[in-house]
This record gives sequence, C-alpha cells and structure tokens, in this order.
Amino acid sequence: MNAHNLTTVTEFILQGLSDVPELQVTLFILFLAMYLVGVLGNTTIITLITADPKLHTPMYFLIRNLSLIDLLLMTVIVPKLLINIISVKKTISFVNCMAQLFFFVLCMGMESFLLGVMAVDRYIAICNPLHYLLVMNRRMCALLLSGCWIIGVLHSLLYCVTTSLLPFCSMNKIQQFYCDLPPLLKLSCSNTDSNELIILVEGFILATASVLAIVVSYVNIIITILRIRSREGRQKAFSTCSSHLITVTLYYVTVSFNYFRPKSSYSLEKDKFVTLMYTVVIPMLNPFIYSLRNKQVKGAFRKILALRMCSQSSQQLKEELVKILTEEKTNSLIITGDFNLNIFSKTVKDNHMEENPFVWEATSQDDNSGGRYTKIAQKLLATLEQLGFRTLN
Repeated sequence: MNAHNLTTVTEFILQGLSDVPELQVTLFILFLAMYLVGVLGNTTIITLITADPKLHTPMYFLIRNLSLIDLLLMTVIVPKLLINIISVKKTISFVNCMAQLFFFVLCMGMESFLLGVMAVDRYIAICNPLHYLLVMNRRMCALLLSGCWIIGVLHSLLYCVTTSLLPFCSMNKIQQFYCDLPPLLKLSCSNTDSNELIILVEGFILATASVLAIVVSYVNIIITILRIRSREGRQKAFSTCSSHLITVTLYYVTVSFNYFRPKSSYSLEKDKFVTLMYTVVIPMLNPFIYSLRNKQVKGAFRKILALRMCSQSSQQLKEELVKILTEEKTNSLIITGDFNLNIFSKTVKDNHMEENPFVWEATSQDDNSGGRYTKIAQKLLATLEQLGFRTLN
C-alpha cells in the first residue's frame, strides 16, 4: 500500500453495547450499579483479609490478590463504558486505547495465573496437609505472586507493543465496547499473520500452563477426597475448594467461548454478552462466591460490624462516664484510692462476637456497697484510651 493512502489514526470509535436510545439510561443505571457492587464487594474482601489476623493464610493471601485484580479489571472497563453510554461521541484516543489494552490483558492474564496458583494451593492443603504451611510459607507465596506479576506484565507488553506498532488506516471503528486485540488487528492496514501467530503461541503456552496446573491439581484432589471414608470428611475437604472451582468454571467457560471457537460461529452480539460476563459480571460475583460459603470470611465480617457498632457507641459511653463523675463530684477517673476502672472481656468463640462483648464497671473504693455504677457498653479498650481515659492495673 502506498504511503499517501495511509492516515495516522489518533483515536478509535468504540461501538458500544447498543445504539437504541431508549436503552441508554437503563444500561447506564445497570452497569453503574454492577460496578458499585463489584467495587464494594472486592474492597470489603481486601479489607477483611488485611484487618483480620486469622485470615493471614496462603489461601486468603491469594484471594485478596484475586479481588485486587477483579477490582482493577472492572475499573479498566466499566468507567469508560459508562461514559460512552451517555456520550454522543464514543471515541478513545490511540494512547488511551493502548493503555486500556495493556491493563485488560494484564488483568486477564493475572486472573488465569492466580487461579492456577490457587489450584496448587488447594492441592497441597488437601493432599499434603501436614506439609502445607511448610511449603506455602510467606516466602513461597511472595515468590509465586511476584512470578505471576512479572509474567503478566511481560505477557501484556508483548500484546500491547506488537499492536501499537501496526499501521492503521482510516478505518478506526472498533467492533467492541473496549479496546480488545482481535478487533484492533482487523483494523490494521498490514498483514497481521505474524502478530497473530506470536500472540497465539505465547498465549497458548501460558493458558495451557494454568489450565494444566488446575486440571492436575483437581484430579489429585478428587482422588484424595474419594479415599476419605467418612461422608463428613469428604464434604469438609470439598468445601475448601468449591468456591475456587466455581470461579474457575465461570472464568474459563466464558473466555473459551469468546476466544477458542470457530470463526464461522462468531456473532457480535454474543461476543459482547460473553465479554460482559468475564469483564463485569464475574469480577462482581467473585467476592460473594468466596464469602457466602466461607465461615471464616463471614466471621471476620461480623467482627468488623461489631467493632463498628462499638465505635458508634463511644459518645454514649462518654456521656455515661461524665454522668458518674458528676455524681461522685470529681473530675478525674484516675485518683488514688478513689476509683478503679475495670474492663472485663468475655470469650470470643468461632469468630462470633457475643452479645455485650465488653463490660465497663466503675466502683468507688470509699463506698462499701461497690458496683453501684455498673454500665454495659459495647466499647473496646482502645476506644476508651482514644477518649482520654486510662485504666488502673
């Protein structure tokens, strides 16, 4: 092709989900709600795992990173989708398109790698439980995660660089609601066979490695579970990997349908629907998949709620303290021979906060009756200290 027939493409036009004007408001509200639910769910999982020491285990370390990737994936796709839904000009600059492609491929690759690592983690936990903490120690987890990120970045750079170097003609309408690789290759003026071959071989190797790790791990897991004699033991062993298995199934079924089917069966509308599944729906559902069937996550969530309720009662507690000090005609809680402030904590079993987990009691040592001013308040010792009160040992 002659040079004068080529034009430099500075922006692309994203086709969007629908051209029907009546559907734009509905689609905007729907995807905004899904995005907010996904952000809230994944942020909650990250916060719970970070805040609760009992969740500082290899499995939850990987789940936290999976939630981080899901959060990043939704943020890469959905905000631009929402803007285009309500915009007349549905364009994206060349640079932003390449950036979106980079982070999209990175998130999809990281999702695949993490699911493979999580399958190996479940294999070790179920098939070699006595060696689990020795093998999946903090150093090993850090190495595995670092390896996933390094491979993911290199994998994404390969896709992004090879695509950005292609010449693009005046055709700049992407048949998708985001910058994806196949529709971008179709817009190129040059022969993309070499690009497609490199990308296909490299992508196939990485995808095969992840799928192979998952298949081999679950074959051994199934064999181990079948050897367990008790029904309760089999159910308990299977429950530890059921959430991961659901996520793997949803992810690979949708991705395979979109990328590994005959070209003759391609349909633009079907492609958009399936793409929405693994870019919006699955990242939104993953936090619920990993929390609804997980007692430890639900226990950590209850604990956070209980602590939140306790913090909300700080003002009420302060008023009670001032009231007692006023009745005793003193302005300090720490006066030798006058008052003792005791904090009694009940036991916390199975991560469930019992009712009234903390009891506050103020007694006057000059009064033989003792215990006159006992008040029940859901308040942690740390909050009392923040209010400026100190306790006597």
